[in-house]
Amino acid sequence: MNELTWFKSSYSSGDGGECLEAALRWHRSSHSSGAGGQCVEVAPCPTAIHVRDSKQHPTTASTLSVPTTAWHAFLGLVQG
Repeated sequence: MNELTWFKSSYSSGDGGECLEAALRWHRSSHSSGAGGQCVEVAPCPTAIHVRDSKQHPTTASTLSVPTTAWHAFLGLVQG
């Protein structure tokens, strides 16, 4: 899965003023099965890694944002 999920900046007004939309490119874990099992998706950004449950709807799923340094430390623990 390599979808882009667009969202409006929190600085954008609701009346059509100056708006900025940003996108996250989500990647499903290679350990996730295609049978709807337990799946995790991540969207890397320069300063944070965003994590979500792929079984949830992409536009309403809760997202956990982790600083990249913490993410790399976590990966070092689970891969080591």
